[in-house]
Amino acid sequence: MLVDAGHDILQPLSAARLYASALTEQLGDSHQRALAASLDSSLEAVESIFNTLLDISRLDAGAVKPVVSVFALNTLLEQVIGDFLPAAGQKGLELKLVASSAIVATDRNLLRRLLQNLVSNAVKYCKSGKILVGVRRRGQMLEVQVLDTGIGIARSKLNIIFREFSRLSEGMMESEGLGLGLSIVERIAKTLDMSIDVHSNLGKGSVFSVRMPVSETKASALAKKMPALRHSSPLDGLAILCIDNDERSLSAMKALLQSWGCKVDVLNHSGALSSFCQNHTSAPDVILTDYNLGEATGIDLVEYARNHYDCQIKAALVTAERSNQLRVHAMSTDVSIINKPVKPAALRALLSYFQLADSCS
Repeated sequence: MLVDAGHDILQPLSAARLYASALTEQLGDSHQRALAASLDSSLEAVESIFNTLLDISRLDAGAVKPVVSVFALNTLLEQVIGDFLPAAGQKGLELKLVASSAIVATDRNLLRRLLQNLVSNAVKYCKSGKILVGVRRRGQMLEVQVLDTGIGIARSKLNIIFREFSRLSEGMMESEGLGLGLSIVERIAKTLDMSIDVHSNLGKGSVFSVRMPVSETKASALAKKMPALRHSSPLDGLAILCIDNDERSLSAMKALLQSWGCKVDVLNHSGALSSFCQNHTSAPDVILTDYNLGEATGIDLVEYARNHYDCQIKAALVTAERSNQLRVHAMSTDVSIINKPVKPAALRALLSYFQLADSCS
């Protein structure tokens, strides 16, 4: 039931976050800007709680199907460490990664989410000391370990920490939360056919281990020339066509994009695209469209515009739909996905990437 209602709940939440971000951009350095930022932070907390509950529902329903790829584990671990270095630094904690040359074959996004939850917990429940992330080889298996010098867990309570909404009294004194992080970890591990082990001493710290098979792919086979990363370029003048049948989301998206200097056209139903194409001789630089648009899908509209202008317009679905089928379909048509509620930083990063890529001429 929660999965079915997810789209309707996320639509107004996404619009509210976009309005808050647009307001923050326009207020400059002022007390009002601080209030708008606090509003966005509160909405982000609501989004995080709802998305966690939605993830649990989808995992329990078997709606999450892993998309397996082969990748260097160390690259993923570096990203996870980077996510939490600021939070660890604020608490005076040392967060360190022991480099690994291991190659794995699994769902990269799900594994990253699992490890993020483990490192997040380590940062939350560590008063002082350090957190170490590393990989051990066990024959044909790997163990990714997250070690901390935190508050630890009594042996008698190790059997309940993976239950949803279970929070130990010691943990409640250290950090706020609903007790859902380890519940997500256990469910993702089952989905990926991995196992989770935990060893802990109360008052001394914990070690969480994730076991997975080693891939036989050689590291040299993964080496490809990647374009050098460049700083995000300004978005001034980027022509964007936004399509969404939810007026609040459309208005909020337009306000945010215009605050970044983009030229924005909006369509509130799929049938308006034909008229837009007839009245605009030049293709937009980017199309941002919802997926569920009644009589047509966002991918249908992107393909229509690409065919009309005879060029590969950069495009992304901005949608609350999180199915694996849509993810695969979008990848096959070279359409990116940004999930609602939209994170402005992620949206801006994608637009900057689009701007660096070749555009239609």
